Amino acid sequence: MEAVASHPSGAPAKQLAREAGLPLATTYHLLRTLAHEGYATRLSDGVWVLGDRVQSLHGQSKTQQLLARIRPTLIALRDELGVASYFGMHVDDEIRIIDIADGPRTPRVDLWVGFDEAAHATAIGKCMLAQLDEERRRDYLARHPLVDLTPHTITEPRRLMSALSVTGGLSLDHEEYALGTGCAAVPVTDATGTVVGALAISCRTSKLPKIEASAHRMQATAARIQRTLSLTIA
Repeated sequence: MEAVASHPSGAPAKQLAREAGLPLATTYHLLRTLAHEGYATRLSDGVWVLGDRVQSLHGQSKTQQLLARIRPTLIALRDELGVASYFGMHVDDEIRIIDIADGPRTPRVDLWVGFDEAAHATAIGKCMLAQLDEERRRDYLARHPLVDLTPHTITEPRRLMSALSVTGGLSLDHEEYALGTGCAAVPVTDATGTVVGALAISCRTSKLPKIEASAHRMQATAARIQRTLSLTIA
């Protein structure tokens, strides 16, 4: 693939074999394999170029770079506050959990209902819903019914919309997703100040007031993630 990539206009198999130091038969076998998987394409004039799936590898590489940079920050927050920590982003008009840092003493909340169906009942989901303008928020909620998960889940659209408009920078979940579990979340911006995601924690409900008092620590961690995003996402 590196040999093919070094020729933007493409190169024939014989040239690629010489540059890679491989027998021609082996080169043809590898090229056919790459073509079958979508990573290389033979043009009508016989030269080989990279295939469409290489772009998907690039996207996955970006995601891996992002995780490698963010994971230590999430772990540091987990250890500082003694809670499981989460990072989520808007991806293709959906709310996605990008990474979670937990441990034996700080277990993650059991996602017994798919997150796509429960953003309205979690702090991180509500934090990201609050970031959307009213039109995009209504579109999201129209595509994701307000499922009743616990006696505390907000299932009335008007009540949820009202709650999202007065978060004050800290979104909370008081046993709305799972009984016995509370969550808190703060927004994360990119280098331009545009909000792109959210940082969240989960803990026992009894510990949530202490976490609320430590909101400044979560906000400091969100700022560190913002600097990471500015370095990672081009």
